[in-house]
Amino acid sequence: MANHAPRFLQLVEAVRGNIRECTVRDVEKRIAANEQFLLFDVREESEFAQGHLPGAKSLGKGIIERDIEALVPDFDREMVLYCGGGFRSALAADNLQKMGYTNVISMDGGFRGWKEANLPIEK
Repeated sequence: MANHAPRFLQLVEAVRGNIRECTVRDVEKRIAANEQFLLFDVREESEFAQGHLPGAKSLGKGIIERDIEALVPDFDREMVLYCGGGFRSALAADNLQKMGYTNVISMDGGFRGWKEANLPIEK
């Protein structure tokens, strides 16, 4: 696990009470059931290129707020966000909610948890 700065962790913990989160296994089941939702990887493009969840689209934390409205004009569309461990995606989910999106979920455990569960990865 990455060594995160204390204030960053405080910021993440502060938003976790405001957002919905799910587990890696929840997302695995939803993909297997062919449920319809958008899956966004909010890591950097270089991280995405090294491997990502099947069907995920890259929309990095640095640009998601800028680009989301053009990509997802439906503010009620369900979206699952993930990052490396679940911290950046929590922050991104909080920001999207502040922008008016009503159905945003952050995947706790992130890509690291997905890999540790030996689930399929696309490159």
